This record gives sequence, structure tokens and C-alpha cells, in this order.
Amino acid sequence: MERNALPDWEKRFRAPRVSLPEWAEDAPARSLFVSNATGTFELYAWDRTTGEQRQVTDRPNGTTDGTLTPDGEWIWWFSDTDGDEFGVWMRQPFTGGADVPAVPALAPAYPAGLAIGRDGTLVIGRSTDEEGTTIHVVRPGAGTPEEIYRHSESAGVGDLSHDGTLLVIEHTEHGDAMHSALRVVRPDGTTVAELDDTEGGTKELGLGVLGFAPVAGDARLLIGHQRRGRWEPMIWDPLSGEVTELELDLPGDVSAEWYPDASALLIAHSYRARDELWRYDLATGERTRIEAPAGSVSGATARPDGSVEFLWSSAAQPPQVRSTTGEVVLDPPGETAPGSVPVEDAWVEGPGGTIHALVQKPAGEGPFPTIFEVHGGPTHHDTDSFASQPAAWVDHGFAVVRVNYRGSTGYGRAWTDALKHRVGLIELEDVEAVREWAVGSGLADPDRLVLSGGSWGGYLTLLGLGTQPEAWTLGLAAVPVADYVTAYHDEMEALKSMDRTLLGGTPEEVPERFEASSPLTYVDKVQAPVYISAGVNDPRCPIRQVENYVRRLEERGHPHEVYRYDAGHGSLVVEERIKQVRLELDFALRHLPKSPELPSGPH
Repeated sequence: MERNALPDWEKRFRAPRVSLPEWAEDAPARSLFVSNATGTFELYAWDRTTGEQRQVTDRPNGTTDGTLTPDGEWIWWFSDTDGDEFGVWMRQPFTGGADVPAVPALAPAYPAGLAIGRDGTLVIGRSTDEEGTTIHVVRPGAGTPEEIYRHSESAGVGDLSHDGTLLVIEHTEHGDAMHSALRVVRPDGTTVAELDDTEGGTKELGLGVLGFAPVAGDARLLIGHQRRGRWEPMIWDPLSGEVTELELDLPGDVSAEWYPDASALLIAHSYRARDELWRYDLATGERTRIEAPAGSVSGATARPDGSVEFLWSSAAQPPQVRSTTGEVVLDPPGETAPGSVPVEDAWVEGPGGTIHALVQKPAGEGPFPTIFEVHGGPTHHDTDSFASQPAAWVDHGFAVVRVNYRGSTGYGRAWTDALKHRVGLIELEDVEAVREWAVGSGLADPDRLVLSGGSWGGYLTLLGLGTQPEAWTLGLAAVPVADYVTAYHDEMEALKSMDRTLLGGTPEEVPERFEASSPLTYVDKVQAPVYISAGVNDPRCPIRQVENYVRRLEERGHPHEVYRYDAGHGSLVVEERIKQVRLELDFALRHLPKSPELPSGPH
């Protein structure tokens, strides 16, 4: 089919996209970005001096995890098998050449951070089910990695200082996987300083690494903290112990990165599902707004000339890599994706406070068939950003409602931390409150309500179909947790730590909590037809626990369909993504009650 004959929803998926380019710290003309220009998301090198771009990786299931060495001479990229996230780091010269294992002596593992020093020092974090987290250092000129850290709980490499003498590790040795502590060590593993806002796991206050100062002789470390109820940046000098909290006077969650000369911070402020950028001068405390349209910024970086590049989009407009110089930094080849409709904000009173939902509506008067697209994470949130999947449903006459339930980020620490122990059930209370509002306001047709989501959203979909069986007309669950106990035993070790934190222990220690939060517990109560898609190599929501749930549906003779695909936790192949959306649309349009407004199948 020629492109012009394709429906808009397919054009959005197929339209070439690019990520925000990363640039080498000491060679800023050398950049690395991700694009789907070939139909699969892969890494690309870009020499800004010559304008030359070339594809770096070419694998059947795509590649998105890569970085540049500080001198820009090498590209490192992570090589797993068919999306299973288990593998090794490879490297390739920036100008092209053979891929070789970056550290041949290290066996495959799940990645747990990477830092590359200017002097050639390498710091590689690894995670395996058997060893937990280990961190290895390779000294310049030495080929043998030295293990400097090991712990059964999740941890990771944070950053390496400009001179390579300090390394920060983000860890959860205290057993709370939602709130990390920091340890600064020398490359030999000896401790320099500790910062632990959890006070040994007794307080739910996390810290996050934002980066060492990018100039010689400066040991200051930019970190995120939650001391005032939301994420904010502060500066910690691990050598002197001095901590400087910054008074930014912004209501939402705040992240930051250094300007290249360390004189200022680039501030990213996330509030009510939108983002804004600021420049914060460290000497004067002056905050200057960086102009950007209303919408979402999914990445920003300050360049050596003082300009700022950022990846911007809104629900109505596709993403662009913009610059404060006024230029579009990197224009992907081919046609631009068709736009969609803007989002509207809904504020609904729920059992735990006011819930924010984002609504997109098709043309015409409601009530509409409505899909509740529940985001994954759960520590994530939906934003006013361009997304092809919701836009596809709008094109087919559906209203789309996305709920930033308790557990979502972006609304303060208390909102994110609320889902302890009654996992899944708390989030669904918020979804239910928004569902009642959507029906009561005349937006949603109560006889045509779809519950849908991927990953944690897929989990909430299956759990909601069983615990709220009267509420939903059908369910679409992608890469879900379906049998929580089996999922725990089969998933990657870092997620086991998260589940122990959320539920307060292992399935053997708190069986009643796992039972209450598992979709399998309620499978016999499900009334709506169920569609499930799952990656057979998924380390996060493994396939065996999905099959357990499907088997129970089969035993009941309950209407359902399952699509299994050869990848991990989602796909980086455009045609595969389109196929999955087409299958979901087809399932919904076949099983929902018909109306004059609804087409008979995907178009």
C-alpha cells in the first residue's frame, strides 16, 4: 500500500522519528541518537561538523541503549538477545568499523549503569539473579575488571567525576527499592562519603544521581532529593560534606543538569503533565525561563555555546528536536507524522485525593466509546505529549482517558508512595473514580468501556477486569503481570526488589498480599472479553505467568485471544507495533456493541 493511501494512525507510527542527540563531552560535534528511519529503532552517529550521519547498529529487534566516550572516539551499545535485556556491552569506532565486546572478561548480565572516564577508566554495573548487583572497574591499560561492589539488593553506577577519582553508586542496601541512598567511592572501592535520606530504611526519602560537575577540579555532585515532598535538585560536595539545597520556588517535580561550564543548571520542571525549562544561575540564584511551547519536554541538554537543545511534543503535534537558537536541530527524513487532537485536563475527586486525567475526544457529541489507557511503571505518568497509540483510538471514534493514579510520578512524593501493600487495588480505586466521572459527565458510553494498558498498565487491566467485572466491556492487556507469584519468581532480580518493597516481602512472607494483588486470584470473576499480548523473551513480565492466566481463561471457556511475539518487554520494530495496535483495534471493534459511529474494523 502506498503511503498516501495509509490511514493516519499508521502514518504516525511509520513517520521517522529521532531522539534528543547525546554529544561527547570533550568532542561536542560528535553526537549519537536513536531513530526508526529504517523501520526499526537503532542507534545513529552524527558528525555535526560534516553533517554526516550513519547507522551504527542493525539488529532484527532494534537497539536503543548506547553512549559516547568523552572523547567521542567510541560508541558503546548494549547487546542483548531478542529483547531479553540480558547481554554485554559492545563498542564501535565513531567513524565506523567492527563491533567488539567492550569488556570481554565480563559475562552477560542485566545492565546496572555505565561510566567511562576521560583517562579510559571503565565502570560497569551488572545485575544477575545469582549475584545480585556487582560493579566492576577496568583501569587504563588493564584488561582485567576488578570487582569493587557486590550486594543482593538493587544498585547501579551513578556517575564518574571529571578527573575519574570519584565514583557515585546509587543503592538500596536498606531494602527499600523505591528510595535509593548514595555512596561515593574511589575507583578501588574505598568509601569517601555516604548520603542516606532513608536513614537506614526508616524514612521513605529517596536520592538520585544527576551528575558530577563537568569541569576539572570540581568534586560537586548534583543530586535529586525528596526532602520537601517532591523531587528537587541539590548540590553535595562529598569531599567537604557540604550540602546546598536550592530554593527554586517551583510547585512540581524538578530535575536538573549542569551547564558545561558548571556556572548554571538547566532546570526541567514537570507539573500537571506538562514541562517547562529554566536556567538557574548558581552565583546569583537567578532563574530565567527558557521559552518552549506548552506541552512536554522528554529530554534537554545545554550545549557548550550556552544554547539548549530539547525534544518537545504535545498530544496534538509530533516531536521535534528544538534549540533556543530557533533552529530545528535534527530533522528526520521523510514525511512528518499527522497531528492529532489536543488533550483536555480532568480533575476528579478520589478516595486518596484529587486525580488528574488526560482526555482526548473525537469529533462529534458524546457519549463516546471510551478506552481507559492505563500507563505502566507504576512510577511514571502520562503527559501532554505525542503518542501514536491514543491517537489511533481517537481516529476510530473513541474517547481516550489516561489516569495518573496514585503511584504516578509528577504529583509529589506522597502520591507516588501511596500504593504500598494494597498494590494494584489502590490504583484501580482512582481509575474507578475517573470512570464514574467519565460516564456521569456524558463523555463515556457505559456500555462501551475498554480497560487497556501495557506492562504495569496491563497488570492493572487484568486486575481491574477481575475486581471490577461489572465496570468494563472488554480488556486489552499488553505484556502484563497476570500471576503475581509466578511473575515474582521468574522476573529479573531488580524487579524482585521492587516487589518486596511494594508488597512488604516475598510471596512466602506475605502470601495474602500477593494473593490480593494478583489478577489470577480473580480470573474466574472476569466477565469481559480479554485480549492479551506478550513477548516470549520478556524478563519483566515473563511469559510463564501469562500462560498460567490464559490457561484459566481456557478452562472457563471465556472469550479471549492471545498474541505472542518474539521479543521482550515490547518491540522496537515499527511494523510489529502497528500489527499489535491493529489486532487490539480489531478485537475491540468485534466485541463492543455496535453503533452507527463505530467502524466495523481497523482502517
